[in-house]
Amino acid sequence: MRACDDAPMHADSSLRDASRARTSGLALALVSACAFGSSGVAAKPLIEAGLEPLHVTWLRAAGGALVLLPLAWRHRALVRERPWLLLGFGLLAVAGVQAFYFTALSRIPVGVALLIEYLAPALVLVWVRFVQRRPVTRAAAVGMVLAVGGLSCVVEVWAGLRLDGLGLLLALGAACCQVGYFVLSDHGSTAEEGEGARKPADPMGVIAYGLLIGALTLTVVARPWRTDWAVLGRSAELNGTAVAAPLLLVWIVLVATATAYLTGVLAVRLLSPPVAGVVACLEAVIATVLAWVLLGEHLSAVQLLGGAVVLAGAFIAQRSTPKARPGASAPVAGSTGAGAEEGVSAR
Repeated sequence: MRACDDAPMHADSSLRDASRARTSGLALALVSACAFGSSGVAAKPLIEAGLEPLHVTWLRAAGGALVLLPLAWRHRALVRERPWLLLGFGLLAVAGVQAFYFTALSRIPVGVALLIEYLAPALVLVWVRFVQRRPVTRAAAVGMVLAVGGLSCVVEVWAGLRLDGLGLLLALGAACCQVGYFVLSDHGSTAEEGEGARKPADPMGVIAYGLLIGALTLTVVARPWRTDWAVLGRSAELNGTAVAAPLLLVWIVLVATATAYLTGVLAVRLLSPPVAGVVACLEAVIATVLAWVLLGEHLSAVQLLGGAVVLAGAFIAQRSTPKARPGASAPVAGSTGAGAEEGVSAR
């Protein structure tokens, strides 16, 4: 009799725990989206003050790697267990995405660069269909078409590609690296089968080593010894307001990198990757609004409408990703900049 009485209580307790976990996950996903969305707004004043985009990228990756160094030491076994995953994640998800993105910022508005990067969910579907040779739903194809159509509105192709062409290509390069990030995240989330099988790679360790490898790679590319360090001793202008350059750098490292990645990881652990990815899509909206308010980067009504269509297309594509084969994990098209057991995000 007592067992029967206790059963409803345990069920209610489980429901409450699940509800709390979901609420906490959504809150963390929003924090991650806001943190990632603020990176461009904080970086652009430093670039305009005299720092090279690649130097800002290196400072971000190196600072984040330093902050997360204790996590790298804790998960040092990953170096032996998943060396190629860590290398690929560092080169594409960290060095590639950030280098292309920040270089694009020196030529085009923050919101436009980020919206182009959000073609990645649609590009992941191309990977699934033509590389993995798995079926893509009709709704997913519609989402991809919407994303491309919205992008044409953002860049106003009818005006002779008024925006900087090289800047657009750089932003597209960031989107392509983001695709590699999604694919590697999916690979690292699955346990290997057969004799000598290994458990899934811990996303905390993957992120920590990704930043470390990305920073080392960017050291060769960016050559930080040529950085104009004097810029960090001065002020940078944020839409006419002087802000200490070191404060912007601290924000980029602690908030837009370390906090963004870690809250993203925790969010996807509490939510499913698709749900966390949907919330992460707000990053583009947040970045555009922050750039509008803090940098004075005004977009036309048509560009804003195009941006909304891009996000809608990414949302549809992500929600329509084909289900994984039994015992396999499907790439998560749409998580950004956050990592997880099923899908780790970068930028």
